Amino acid sequence: MNAPLVSLLVGGVSPAATARFERLNPVTGEVATVAAAATPAEAVAACDAAAAALPAWSALGPNARRAMLMAAAAALEARASDFVAAMMAEIGATEGWARFNLMLAVGMVREAAAITTQIGGEVIPSDKPGCIAMALREPAGVVLGIAPWNAPIILGVRAIAVPLACGNTVVLKASEQCPRTHALIVEAFAAAGFPAGAVNLVTNAPADAGDVVGAMIDHPAVRRVNFTGSTAVGRIIARRCAEQLKPVLLELGGKAPLIVLEDADLDEAVKAAAFGAFMNQGQICMSTERIIVVDAVADEFARRFAAKVATMKVGDPRAGTTPLGAVVDLKTVAHVIALIDDALAAGARLLNGGAAEGVLMPAHVVDGVTPAMKLFRDESFGPVVAIVRAADEAAAIALANDSEYGLSASVFTRDTARGLRVARQIKSGICHVNGPTVHDEAQMPFGGTKASGYGRFGGKAGIDAFTELRWITIETQPGHYPI
Repeated sequence: MNAPLVSLLVGGVSPAATARFERLNPVTGEVATVAAAATPAEAVAACDAAAAALPAWSALGPNARRAMLMAAAAALEARASDFVAAMMAEIGATEGWARFNLMLAVGMVREAAAITTQIGGEVIPSDKPGCIAMALREPAGVVLGIAPWNAPIILGVRAIAVPLACGNTVVLKASEQCPRTHALIVEAFAAAGFPAGAVNLVTNAPADAGDVVGAMIDHPAVRRVNFTGSTAVGRIIARRCAEQLKPVLLELGGKAPLIVLEDADLDEAVKAAAFGAFMNQGQICMSTERIIVVDAVADEFARRFAAKVATMKVGDPRAGTTPLGAVVDLKTVAHVIALIDDALAAGARLLNGGAAEGVLMPAHVVDGVTPAMKLFRDESFGPVVAIVRAADEAAAIALANDSEYGLSASVFTRDTARGLRVARQIKSGICHVNGPTVHDEAQMPFGGTKASGYGRFGGKAGIDAFTELRWITIETQPGHYPI
């Protein structure tokens, strides 16, 4: 069976590829996808096409944009089986993770459709007699969206849906690890009737990523950039955007803490921690990476948590019989093992684990982790979680904040007022009381602080991110000037 071929989409057409690259299935090693390897010049052409389509698309009324977005949501749903096949082949996803991705992504497109009539402004009282002063939100221009592989439908859609709703045109820079999955998103938008050039797709070989992305950031028509991915790459993109004085929305790495206080419902905390740590094998930016438990309940929590994790088996995602499937590559396995070995050598204890079979890695739980260990500080992005013991509430908060990251967090306590008080002290963009660190909804302001990035996707915050706020006045009386 031949691997699917992915082409660029530039101004509604797919130019013949000058070069191609292969994405291998991480489970089987077979070729999963063959995709066009864009040159910087071809990437610039995609930005040119988006710029050419901008005047007509931005002039379209909000209800017309809403109708197309609703059609795109239906077109995404119609490709469910294709999305499942692509995600399983390209990143070793389970069918359940692929279908969850599609469900949330469709919701994001429908939420974007709903906000087209919410892009408002206001009349501001002016001190100048007869002056009507208005604040208006207008499309920013061409938006470059750079999406990762780990939740590819959710994050690919998030990169373009609200920008389109706001009247911008977009270029989606697909991940090198899932070009077919991201191409299916663009195919759905094209099938929904979006005009040529409103939505463009660029795929590139891994070695060319820097040059291709740099050329698009530098393009004068590109007025907004959004990137979801690693903090290391985010810093590079932020510097490049700063040189061009272009706003960028960055959603980067995380090291999410889940605090368990002495009055917590331990069964609920165990369920949420297991889900947050091991959903998609821990390959989520919001994944629970540090469980911070006060000493009074630490032993009992660790016992219950280890028992729960022991039931969470790993297996071939194609069989669909286990909750855990494959990680994306062998580098992830090596990285997680190195973090675990470092912690164990420094005195931590392994409660759950086992040898990996290729990219099939069991869930690992490491107890007795301290801030001196790499597992406390370095993002694992894999199936391992650290249990960190704290003397009391104040110590737990200090440990939660002892990180360069600040994306998601959670706290478990039966006292909701106490939970809110603790949540207000945690330095993160997101915090949940008595809920898991992994939680996403289309209408919520999603984003982080510190090394987890800046800016917010979702709802009204997304409108702010992808529009320009302008001050416009109308004079209704003759002017009086001092000179």
